[in-house]
Amino acid sequence: MSTWFYANYILRAQQIADAAAHQRPRGNLSDLYPRWLGARELLKHGRNPYSPEITREIQQGYYGRPLDPSRADDPHSNEPRSDEPKDQQAFAYPAYVVFLLAPTVDFPFDKVQIAFRWLLIGLAVTTIFLWLRVMRWNLSCWWALVLALLMVGWLPMVQGIKLQQLSLLVAGFLAACAACLSGGWLFLAGGLLALATIKPQLAWPVVLWLLIWTISDWRSRWRLAFGFGLVMLLLLGGAELVLPGWLRMFFAAIQQYHRYTQNQSVLAVLFGSILGRILEVLCFLLCAFSLRAARRKPATSAAFGRSVGLVLALTVVLVPMFAPYNQVLLAPSILLLLRSQISGQPILPAIRVARAVGAVLLLWPWIATLALCAAYLWLTPELRQRVYMLPFYSNFMLPVFVFGLALLDTWMNSDPSMPNPSQANASI
Repeated sequence: MSTWFYANYILRAQQIADAAAHQRPRGNLSDLYPRWLGARELLKHGRNPYSPEITREIQQGYYGRPLDPSRADDPHSNEPRSDEPKDQQAFAYPAYVVFLLAPTVDFPFDKVQIAFRWLLIGLAVTTIFLWLRVMRWNLSCWWALVLALLMVGWLPMVQGIKLQQLSLLVAGFLAACAACLSGGWLFLAGGLLALATIKPQLAWPVVLWLLIWTISDWRSRWRLAFGFGLVMLLLLGGAELVLPGWLRMFFAAIQQYHRYTQNQSVLAVLFGSILGRILEVLCFLLCAFSLRAARRKPATSAAFGRSVGLVLALTVVLVPMFAPYNQVLLAPSILLLLRSQISGQPILPAIRVARAVGAVLLLWPWIATLALCAAYLWLTPELRQRVYMLPFYSNFMLPVFVFGLALLDTWMNSDPSMPNPSQANASI
């Protein structure tokens, strides 16, 4: 696929050349490595993964050498360049992530990398089938396979697989949780939801929504809360046993992480810090208003799948990180919008235009990577340096459009008594 060729032969080549020009270190560059090394050192040697000593060892493997504050091109130098990476790659996850990585700590990391990469590819395919089940969309196996292949070739997914990002594992847990709820396995769904909290910033909106959904019909849904609470208790308690006081260390690591990365949400990047925060609150309130009726819907309904998709789209908009790989959480909302589009239901012209713009933003990485791959042999090094980031140009606008369209779709389908814009258009 064009996105894989682009990632392996165009983007990677430019990154290597840029690192060499600025004498910037390059190690394994695997986002799994800091978590794996921290898990290995804690479980096998009893060392604190949040300690500065472990951080330096992580940097040795990730960057190729420990970072030096005196070097202007190093991420945590006193005067970092604006285009330099700022992440010190410290262990900034909840300590209980080590339990998920425990089966891998006895193997060499290069073998773990290969296995994890194939696991993420398998998850990319599997999550499509899980979301189709949640949405009650009975596609043929062939069309479902086409969507799965597109998912594997989607730029955010490609980036996540290349980096071995745990965000993709969290996306898999959330998809499996929703599928279990749809199938009536509430206790198992609660356990999977608890496992998704290894990245709390990605999981908390879904956790909050599903707890509200559970309380709305406690008698029939209490097993979800019980499964979530029990597994969380085991994870938190187990982490405290292997590393007493880890919670305090984790919060300190998170504060340091946000200090040296200075990450912002998509809305803050697009509209500035103050207006971005106002829009974040507005998006949250609009989402809550649109979901007020969905909290009573059963997990077997299409409305439930729509609500989970909307909350995940809200997560991508609100999370204080704009990395493209987090956009894999947009998959259920994109599928729902695709289903609505091909259903042939009449819609207002303004909505049709908005969906067309959203489709262009979604397809842009494929268009750009195809163009770059086709012109690869004719591009000079100077021109490659100018255009190699073209596929990422829709990175900030896509989450905003998907959330807005998913919000409108949820509102139109939330209450039959409410005026539906598509029905209004049908009568014109």
